[in-house]
Amino acid sequence: MSVVDLGGRVGFWRRLPVRPKHVHVVNLEPAPADLPEWVEVDHGDACALPAEIADRRYDLVFSNSVIEHVGGHERRLRFAEAVHALAPAYWVQTPYRYFPIEPHWIAPGMQFLPVVVRREVARKWPLAYTPGRTREEALSRVLWTELVDKTQMRAYFPDATLRSEKVMGLTKSLIAYKTA
Repeated sequence: MSVVDLGGRVGFWRRLPVRPKHVHVVNLEPAPADLPEWVEVDHGDACALPAEIADRRYDLVFSNSVIEHVGGHERRLRFAEAVHALAPAYWVQTPYRYFPIEPHWIAPGMQFLPVVVRREVARKWPLAYTPGRTREEALSRVLWTELVDKTQMRAYFPDATLRSEKVMGLTKSLIAYKTA
C-alpha cells in the first residue's frame, strides 16, 4: 500500500508495528535527516500541493490532527479537495470543537473564548505545550488553531463515514474515512 500523509511526521510511521510499503509525508516542517528507504518526505502545503505531488495517486490519504490548522474554511475546502483527488480511500482525524477540553492547550473551554483571551491562555496556561511565548507568537498559534464540528466534517467529506472517538461518553475527536 502507498500512503500519503498530509501534515504528518516520519516518527509516527516509525513507531507503528505494521507499516505500509511506501509512505510519502507532505509537511511544512523540514524533513528529518535519517529517512528509512520506505519513506519519502516533501516540503509542501496540503492546501496547495505542487503539481509533482498533486498529480500522483496513492492507495490511501492519511491525516491526523491537521485540518484544524490549515487556516479557515477556504483552505479547509482546498485540503479536502486534495484528499479526494489523491486516493480512493482516506482517513482524516481532527479534535472535535465541542469537546469540553481544548486539546492543544489542555484548557477547559478555551476554544469558545474571545481571541484576546485565548492568546493570553496560550501564553500563560501551565498545561500549554508552548507556554511563555510572546503575545505575537501566542496569537499566531491561536489563530492557526480552529477546531471543526461534525457539520463541517460532513461538508468537507460528504462521501465519508464519520466516526466519533469518545472519552467518558463525550466525542473527543472526529474521523472521516472512506474505503476504496
